[in-house]
Amino acid sequence: MIKHIVMWKFKDYAEGLSKEDNIKKVKAMLEALPGKIDFIREMHVEINVNPKEGMFDAMLISAFDSIEDVEKYRVHPEHKKISSYVALIKTDRASVDYEI
Repeated sequence: MIKHIVMWKFKDYAEGLSKEDNIKKVKAMLEALPGKIDFIREMHVEINVNPKEGMFDAMLISAFDSIEDVEKYRVHPEHKKISSYVALIKTDRASVDYEI
C-alpha cells in the first residue's frame, strides 16, 4: 500500500474566499473523491490548529494499493478539477509518497 501525503499553505484571500473558507472547501472536495474514484483506499484532510509562522495550513492523507494507482489519481479528471482550483489559492505545496 502507498500513502500519499500532501501539505499546503494557502493565500489569506483568494477566489473570493478567506483562507479558512478555502481550506474548508478543499477539504470537502477532496474528501468526496473516494465516492467518485474507486481505487482510493483512504482519504482525509486535516487542518493545522497551530498558527506558528512557516507551518502548513492543511494536510491530505490518502492511501492507494500501488504507485500506479497514485499516478492514475493524479491524472483523473475529478482530481484535476480540485488541483486546478488549489493552484489558484495556494502559496506552497509539499508531498511525499511512501510504502507501508
